[in-house]
Amino acid sequence: MTGPIKILLIDDHQLVRRGLAQLIEQQPGLQVCAEAGTPGEALEALNSAAPDVLVLDISLGEHNGISLIRDLRDQGWRQPILVLSMHGEALYAERVLKAGANGYIMKEKGAGEMISAIKRVAAGNTYLSEAMYTRILAPVVGGKGKSSRAEAPPIHGLTNREFEILEFIGSGVKTSDIAAELNLSVKTVETHRANIKSKLGLKNSIELLQYATEYVQHDSY
Repeated sequence: MTGPIKILLIDDHQLVRRGLAQLIEQQPGLQVCAEAGTPGEALEALNSAAPDVLVLDISLGEHNGISLIRDLRDQGWRQPILVLSMHGEALYAERVLKAGANGYIMKEKGAGEMISAIKRVAAGNTYLSEAMYTRILAPVVGGKGKSSRAEAPPIHGLTNREFEILEFIGSGVKTSDIAAELNLSVKTVETHRANIKSKLGLKNSIELLQYATEYVQHDSY
């Protein structure tokens, strides 16, 4: 690749994008060529700015970053995608890789690690923490050809939105606050809660809360 690595930042918070852009542009060989706050803006930027790498958040207001990744891949966009998110890596890394992303890093990590992650995916490699590499990629690279799990647990049958709501529940967020955060109606969130209970074989809201809390605590680093 000749010239700087051109980066498209996709995050629904303008202040976050500006902070990331300032940090990235301090690094030799990196350039933020465009910013986007919605999937529509991201598509416009892809066409107009021709970025080499996409750095995006999972939470894009009423939109879902994982769905955006899948849509971009379905539409033929092949630029490496690094997910930069506040959500625990153990909760989402495997999902974003399956959707077509090339790496996952949490926002709490240092600037140096984020820059390394960007450069790694730009070079065509996958970026994960060492712990997640061992959990997700090592069995495949080692020749087993599939995850060491004999059977996918029921939680893998949840949709991305259901999974997102499960994390909110496990973090102690009330239904009304979940609705406000995701720009959904309370009724819609309640429907998702019912679907989650059905898929996980949970009898009531108490079991749902216990399951969600244990899962978030167990899988957060």
